[in-house]
Amino acid sequence: MALDQNKLKSDLEKVWQESAVPTLVEYIKIPNKSPLYDPTWRESGHMSKAMELLRDWASKREISGMKMELIDDGERSPLLFIEIDSNSGSDDTVLLYGHMDKQPESEGWRDGLGPWTPVIEGDKLYGRGGADDGYSIFAALLSIEALQAQNVPHARMVVMIEAGEESGSPDIPYYIENLEDRIGSPSLIVCLDSGAGDYEHLWLTNALRGFVMCNLHISLMTEGVHSGAGSGIVASSFRVLRQLLSRIEDENTGEILLESFKVDIPESVVSSAKQMAEAAGKEAIYEHFPMRGGVTPVTDNLSELVLNNTWRPTLCITGVDGMPALADAGNVLRDHTSVKLSLRLPPTADPEAAMAELKKVLTENPPYGAEIKIDDEEMANGFAAPSPDAWFENALSEASRLSFGAPYMQMGEGGSIPFMAMLLEKFPKAEFMVTGVLGPGSNAHGPNEFLHIPAAINVTTAVAHVLAAHANKPS
Repeated sequence: MALDQNKLKSDLEKVWQESAVPTLVEYIKIPNKSPLYDPTWRESGHMSKAMELLRDWASKREISGMKMELIDDGERSPLLFIEIDSNSGSDDTVLLYGHMDKQPESEGWRDGLGPWTPVIEGDKLYGRGGADDGYSIFAALLSIEALQAQNVPHARMVVMIEAGEESGSPDIPYYIENLEDRIGSPSLIVCLDSGAGDYEHLWLTNALRGFVMCNLHISLMTEGVHSGAGSGIVASSFRVLRQLLSRIEDENTGEILLESFKVDIPESVVSSAKQMAEAAGKEAIYEHFPMRGGVTPVTDNLSELVLNNTWRPTLCITGVDGMPALADAGNVLRDHTSVKLSLRLPPTADPEAAMAELKKVLTENPPYGAEIKIDDEEMANGFAAPSPDAWFENALSEASRLSFGAPYMQMGEGGSIPFMAMLLEKFPKAEFMVTGVLGPGSNAHGPNEFLHIPAAINVTTAVAHVLAAHANKPS
């Protein structure tokens, strides 16, 4: 039975506005920061409260054959695990994934907005976690509910909503291993935690960067001394930092100099970057960033900006220790400087090799014999999606046309979803629909994060169409 698009769109718009959005409003109010950012998350109870809210909402859905379990052993971040029986007699499986933990508050929210203060302005729901990634359980379950409402066949569904993605998904390998028999072997994996180049198309993420992160500590003295007495005799730890950073990055261009961080970019990716640049334009690629007047991007070549952000390594300094606030800065030659290095990797780069080269380059022959230490190492693989089969390509095209009124687009993402690389390794024959609602200005992880409600509805509609097509794919 074919989906009635008019009924599908009408039903989803109604249930999103009357049920999903009000629940998301309540969800945004809960400061359920990811465990990495809130070591006392279990004692505070915020994660449990948010997870219970989502479970209660899910339990009220009119979905036949649904079994739901909130897995929480007291040691790991909780997981909401949902199984939905096939209504077509198929033993095939679809896995749908999202997360519900949140990033920290961040500063800079405009007046009237805040991370835990949900505000609806026009089509946008402001607040932390609505778009990243609280909307995902609503999109997943409502798409399945819509199929059943029209008696449209679908395969067996497994929905996983985790609570540690913003911490790098440390507990997901455990869950994947221990739930292996219940997950099965999905032939389609739908990840609802990615971005969009605009709000007018269905966007398929075909690549995600990996990363390596670590703390770099530089020390030349056991304590600080008067800057007039020590400067010119003992080198500044900040000077040593500058020299070490120049070993790994060209400060004029931002190019990463280490060979293990680089890969050959496929021609298909270069072509896709040009298509995205033409379709998305300046607004989606860089004008939505809150750059100050007169600031320009690193190049005016839009396709090169896309490649920089998706298939080339980059360095950011995301934290600093050892530097007092300006108001507290005396005339002192400081004894140490520590920084957190966050390096994004191309999708196919080896993070272990990259970390090994990074540590070697930073610690060999330290300037002035400075003490160099590296700790708090983290790394994750990137993700490069396999080429879609014909049925999947057709399903995406039709889903985008019917849901958005436009063809679907492909893009790489500069961020990372460690779970995707893990799933690709475990299920190499599966199709991957990695999509999301984080379009221009949505500002995930930063101030004024918002969920574009019509885009969430359209993504839900598109997922329903793909799930329906999956049930009819060639065996």
